[in-house]
Amino acid sequence: MAEKKAQARLPGWMDPELATLTRDRFSNPAWIFERKLDGERCLAYVAGGGGEVRLMTRNQHQITSTFPEVADALAAQATEECVVDGEIVAFDGSETRFERLQQRLGQARPSQDLLAHVPVFYYIFDVLHAGGRDVRPLPLTERKQILRATLAFTGPLRFTEHRDTEGEAFYREACRDGWEGLIAKRSDAPYRSGRTKDWLKFKCESGQEFVIGGFTDPKGSRSGFGALLLGYYNSDGRLVYAGKVGTGFNEKLLRSLHRSMARLERATPPFGAGPLPSPRGVHWVEPRLVGEVGFSEWTDAGELRHPRFQGLRDDKDPAEVVREVASSGDEA
Repeated sequence: MAEKKAQARLPGWMDPELATLTRDRFSNPAWIFERKLDGERCLAYVAGGGGEVRLMTRNQHQITSTFPEVADALAAQATEECVVDGEIVAFDGSETRFERLQQRLGQARPSQDLLAHVPVFYYIFDVLHAGGRDVRPLPLTERKQILRATLAFTGPLRFTEHRDTEGEAFYREACRDGWEGLIAKRSDAPYRSGRTKDWLKFKCESGQEFVIGGFTDPKGSRSGFGALLLGYYNSDGRLVYAGKVGTGFNEKLLRSLHRSMARLERATPPFGAGPLPSPRGVHWVEPRLVGEVGFSEWTDAGELRHPRFQGLRDDKDPAEVVREVASSGDEA
């Protein structure tokens, strides 16, 4: 009977809070700073006392059976009902990698071999409901204390640690260590559903020059072109395809860069290595233009993740553009 009462009090759904991307970096005693994890957002609904556990994505898809080790740990360790918010991640060395986690996604009944090969961890950073009450109106610092008292953080369950005040130094350290970035959170703010400016994303970006080898047709009301096709030269002197970039352009640059590329069009792709995109809507160009591109990381397929165009470079010979690899100790 007690279990049924606990389950009856548990909310059916609570919309998560989302962070806003910013290019500002700051230190402020009114904010805390957490590691930005590269995984799948997960809200856990726990009846408590070994009762029902539901793991839900931000789009309300149930993933309880996909991550049974997380559900079992919550059922065993939660002494009271709660709704907690966090990120399910898989590690590649010391870094969280979404590409590695993808091996678990969509697996409704993962095998024991897969569970062992791709272990996951649930990093919990907030609590929305605890002890039969909605705790979202409380300040973040109070919710953190409630979270600490609600769960035992062992096995795959992890408490998301944070730092106070020194956001800029922590950000530099995060980027140096290869993290995706930080989440800055206003420490006195309540938990507000939807995208807010109480939570801000400090994303780390890598960056280097790339040769422009083509462009795609624009869509909708966009002018000039849709995206640039990028590449770099390998040790054999072949231009390797590194993906597309479609953000970071204003209208003036879209028009002027399109005019420059139109004069360089050719019938065949200049790329000599790497899987090429479908030729539909693609225009190949002579590899004479070089652009600076920021991005979060290289994917396992050798393409850029989250690229953003930062500008043309006229001080770099295209033939000198190679894939840059940071040596140990260098900042990303």
